[in-house]
Order: sequence, then structure tokens, then C-alpha cells
Amino acid sequence: MAKKVSSKKPLFGNNRSHALNATPKKQKVNMQKVTLNGVTVVMSAKEAKKFRKNNAE
Repeated sequence: MAKKVSSKKPLFGNNRSHALNATPKKQKVNMQKVTLNGVTVVMSAKEAKKFRKNNAE
């Protein structure tokens, strides 16, 4: 099983209609499976992108 690396949490808020009705919503983090040095880990897509950019050779 892949180990979760990220500590990011979902964002919470409300959907607002034209009548100003508030409906709760949750925006989830874009978690991806990434293989690093032969180990599969789960991290956010943004973190994976930064990791690839900083460790490019």
C-alpha cells in the first residue's frame, strides 16, 4: 500500500445561488500515486510537480 506523504486538507465553503442560498461544498485535494526511488507514495499533484522540477537531471 502506498504511503501518504502530503498533509494537505480539503477546502470547505458554500455554493451561493442567485437567491443567496448557501449549500455546503468541499473541494478535495488532487492526490496522485507517484513512484520515488522504487517506492510508491501518495502526494498532491502540485507537490509531485515541484518534486519533478527540483530533482530533474
